[in-house]
Amino acid sequence: MTDLRAAIETYHALLDDDLAAESQELLAEQLRRRGLFFGERPLCVVLRPRFLTPAHYAFLRQAMRAILRVFDKAFQAALADPSIRAQFHLADWEEQLIQVEPGFRSPSPTSRMDTFFVPADGTLKLVEYNAETPAGVAYNDALTEVFSTLPIMQRFEGRYEVRPLPVRHQVLHVLLDAYRQWGGRERPTIAILDWREVPTYSEFVLFRDFFQTHGYPAQIVDPRGVEYRGGALWSADGARLTLVYKRVLLSELVQRGGVDHPVIQAARDGAICLVNSFRSKLLHKKASFAVLSDEANAALFDAADRQAIEAYIPWTRLLADRRTQVDGREVDLLTYAQDHKDDLVLKPNDEYGGKGVVLGWEVSAEAWQAALRAGLAEPTVIQRRVQQPGEPYPVLADGRLRLSESLFDTDPFLWNSAYASGCLTRISTAALLNVTAGGGSTVPTCVVEER
Repeated sequence: MTDLRAAIETYHALLDDDLAAESQELLAEQLRRRGLFFGERPLCVVLRPRFLTPAHYAFLRQAMRAILRVFDKAFQAALADPSIRAQFHLADWEEQLIQVEPGFRSPSPTSRMDTFFVPADGTLKLVEYNAETPAGVAYNDALTEVFSTLPIMQRFEGRYEVRPLPVRHQVLHVLLDAYRQWGGRERPTIAILDWREVPTYSEFVLFRDFFQTHGYPAQIVDPRGVEYRGGALWSADGARLTLVYKRVLLSELVQRGGVDHPVIQAARDGAICLVNSFRSKLLHKKASFAVLSDEANAALFDAADRQAIEAYIPWTRLLADRRTQVDGREVDLLTYAQDHKDDLVLKPNDEYGGKGVVLGWEVSAEAWQAALRAGLAEPTVIQRRVQQPGEPYPVLADGRLRLSESLFDTDPFLWNSAYASGCLTRISTAALLNVTAGGGSTVPTCVVEER
């Protein structure tokens, strides 16, 4: 069985100042050449990939299968029962749109689960389900390719087998699968839909090139440049669009274009295959964790489901003036929240990129009280703090190599709401691990095994 710590220590021992400088130069060149930037910031600023052992990766995939079954039960129950659906706190327009039949089975053919996994003891806790518009797939593949050519990796691979975890092809597979279920028969033009000014635009370029290389016409389409006429959706250059890879957030699309935006009209009428569907919004809500965690919903799940929830879902509730259970005892939720600031996190129900997240242990008592008051005014979840693991990562600064202890997350990519393949890793010296929030770095994730 591969010893993860030994693999990391071997890598670092092989990396002297000269090899680090040579590897850093090539890394910076490839980041520029491939456009691997989040806005103006390079995606990766360290010199080691994230390593998983074969046993770790197998465990993650097994855990994701178990928990995805639980999320699916909650999803199906919410579709069928308005009282359960109310727990997700959908806006009125969201309530209308999730009634639209997408034409394919999975609400989220492509998604990502953000977790904290502690390799030392095997603890895994899920903290966010990116069920609507997950990013990072193409970036992860490209970074993996870049690292594979670095001099340090050549030396390391003399000691360890390094298995990359490519996933761009999975996006293509699930897009085409959804398209066929929807009724598509001709080879589609794949429209990658988002605003042209977003900082992830370079990832759309990677996807466009990948799709085209594999024989599928593709273009990056700004929502402001489409028209719905004659029962069809048209791009600004006159191409008919049938398969739309939706990277724009639905809430932003509605905010800027209204519920009658051409893309929404086309999807409502069944004129396009929209992936992910409107229904992905249900599980994308942070309240989905509260639905799974709340004792009031225990009857929705069988014993195996409840075991998975207990193992992987941190205690989560929708913030409200109510009684609830914590570790088997009944408490007043607001009083508990006030008294346990250092053990809790507040999250807006429908934000992304770390926006609005309040880490109780990092704010004053006064700021926490203000956050609780604000959280009662808008749908907000309160979640128990979970352990954040850390590892040393090599960084070249001023020509000298140093090891920087960094927190990291473990974010498996999920496909057709059923299984996991590939993994995103973000590292940061701050507790809020989110590149969108302005800090941290993305590193490729690989499986390593001693030769």
